[in-house]
Amino acid sequence: MLIKYKSTYRKIAMGLLSYMPKQKEIKLLQETIEKYEHDDRWQLFLWKKEDIVGVIGIYEDGDGDYVLCHVCVNPSFRDEGIGKQMLQAVQEKIKGTLRPNQDTKEFYAACLLDVTGG
Repeated sequence: MLIKYKSTYRKIAMGLLSYMPKQKEIKLLQETIEKYEHDDRWQLFLWKKEDIVGVIGIYEDGDGDYVLCHVCVNPSFRDEGIGKQMLQAVQEKIKGTLRPNQDTKEFYAACLLDVTGG
């Protein structure tokens, strides 16, 4: 289930975001989470099974479209399709187009291949 980020989830969200290759340093993680907490254009969602096991973050580009900035799943829950489920849930939630950034383009392309059967 997709849930909207709240600051009470800060530690778990930062832990999950740290799985992104460019989000290893604590200072960068803090700056990233600050964007999600204080800038309305940045939206972070968590994926909850029994516990929170994933995080997905998007940015509204100003034209009504969105950029997929972060997708992270706890390693213990990988290969269960959670990333794809999060992506589909976010796409249903937004109005506009969702496109990947440099850091998420491989994941996004893999999801498209699965959907189209490529």
